Amino acid sequence: MSFESVAVNLRESFRIIAASRSAGELRELPGVSLASAGTTFQMFNAAFLSTPVETDVELARRIVLPSVHFGARGLSWAYWVCEDLLGSRAQRKCRQVFERQGLRHSVDLPGMIAERVLPPHGPLSEIEVHRVSTRAERDGFCFVGSVCFHVPIHWFREVFDGPGVWERFRAYNGYVDGEAVSTAAIVAGGDAIGVYNVATLPEHQRRGYAEAVMRFALNEAARDLGIERSILQSTPAGLHLYRRMGYRTVTRISVYAS
Repeated sequence: MSFESVAVNLRESFRIIAASRSAGELRELPGVSLASAGTTFQMFNAAFLSTPVETDVELARRIVLPSVHFGARGLSWAYWVCEDLLGSRAQRKCRQVFERQGLRHSVDLPGMIAERVLPPHGPLSEIEVHRVSTRAERDGFCFVGSVCFHVPIHWFREVFDGPGVWERFRAYNGYVDGEAVSTAAIVAGGDAIGVYNVATLPEHQRRGYAEAVMRFALNEAARDLGIERSILQSTPAGLHLYRRMGYRTVTRISVYAS
């Protein structure tokens, strides 16, 4: 099913980051997968449902397990929930159950998929794109992300400070006059390429840079990995672009944070 590609790839992206850090941890609990980067930024100390949940009682149990785990480590954390893994009863009471366990609703993100992105409607914007490898390129990627996702720069750098993360979390910067102004990243997993960290500095938006960088990354994935199917979680700002590129919504990812 399409939603499973979204759920598996999302989890894999967090696992790559967690595995790259000395403070990171991967663990499987009954019905719950943990991928904790051990960072200040709570969104990257993450829990995921690994099997479907039918009732609100069972959902509460699946929240308690990671709550105890992260509490023992003194970490703030987040639960990333693919709503198609929830049965009707669990889905109706989902937000109430999380709130009773001390987790607030943070955001809902459409989970989208494209078997193959559509050709661009016109010429792509001219922007110089490089895969991130050097320290300066990493700094540029983190700077764009911190500005666009409203996260302190030291939090963002902490998430991506493990040198191994850049091998499987393939990140790309788009440059204008030598300055990194747009980013995208890709992760292989769940029989698809996951697209993450699509962002452009505010003063450079509405010029087509994000699409150009994203297409560059997807072309490299098709060439190097032989995978054309791709998934992503959209923000409201990116929804129109992704639909134009051929993505369709197949699920919803809800995020709850401690």
